[in-house]
Amino acid sequence: MKILITGGNGFIGRRLLSTLLERGKMVDADNQEREIERIVISDIGPGLSPLPDDPRIEERIGPGQGDIGDLKVAANLAESRPDLVFHLAAVVSGEAERDFDLGMRINFHGSLQLLEAFRESGQTPRLVFAGSVAAYGGEMPKTIPDSAILTPQTSYGSQKAAIELMLHDYSRRGFLDGRSLRLPTVVVRPGKANAAASSFASAIIREPLEGRPYTCPVSRETRVWLLSPRQAVKNLLHAASLPAGAFGMNRSLNLPGMTASVDEMIDDLRAVAGSRITDRLNFHIDPFIERIVSGWATEFSPERALKLGFSPDPDFRSVIEAFIADDLGGQPPTSIGANR
Repeated sequence: MKILITGGNGFIGRRLLSTLLERGKMVDADNQEREIERIVISDIGPGLSPLPDDPRIEERIGPGQGDIGDLKVAANLAESRPDLVFHLAAVVSGEAERDFDLGMRINFHGSLQLLEAFRESGQTPRLVFAGSVAAYGGEMPKTIPDSAILTPQTSYGSQKAAIELMLHDYSRRGFLDGRSLRLPTVVVRPGKANAAASSFASAIIREPLEGRPYTCPVSRETRVWLLSPRQAVKNLLHAASLPAGAFGMNRSLNLPGMTASVDEMIDDLRAVAGSRITDRLNFHIDPFIERIVSGWATEFSPERALKLGFSPDPDFRSVIEAFIADDLGGQPPTSIGANR
């Protein structure tokens, strides 16, 4: 089996890569397990760490190689003839809102070019698209049902929603076998803060645990729909393993998650790591970030995804503990940030 991961040097892409290499097999369209022969990693730039030394990995990194906004790149990626595609490449929410042209170039036109390249290739790969709950916004019910109409209030959400619709049509016409997962905010993200409006949700955990102060740009009452990187990868793989018929006429799903306020997240951090860690946090409201975040849906009833076997994290404390185990070397809370 040949696999393509766009945005493969992102933190979800790298975790997905590691899991695939460890598993060594994936289910194909005929529900048969097949050995993974090659994984193409496509991205505009390098990751936080070198790629694993594994002969199954093929790099397509940098301008002219991994930039899906480049029409030739999209065609070349399709020519690698993957059986399975995880399309994770995107310009994040805050950046797409600040720079409309950049968001459209990557999130919309780049994604559409990739779909079109597969149609022109004549191959019909199974494609898992990382959508977003930012496809919802504005006036909404308190809890979003699966039947809710998409009402994005940001350019990022609109671009993601538009590709969802195109993925549905390309699947309906048999050009590929698509499935779109509306991801909650994924935390805790390692590395430096990025331009995502949701970046604060990771930073209020990561920065103090790594010994740095952090100023949160939204209020303590701000609520977010959340999912851990572990569960995000688990759900992406589960989506890739399901037969096309499991999705019926609707190829898009709201993934299960949990709702937590900033205050609740900080309380859980304090319970895990102590007040010495949470004392590194303070607040200063950024109107640009708060305007974006305040328009997001914060509670969902993802009944369809649950019936199909997708799963959330048990609680936010487990998300913090997973970050400590996976990204901080499993240090006990008493030693975290002690010498920083």
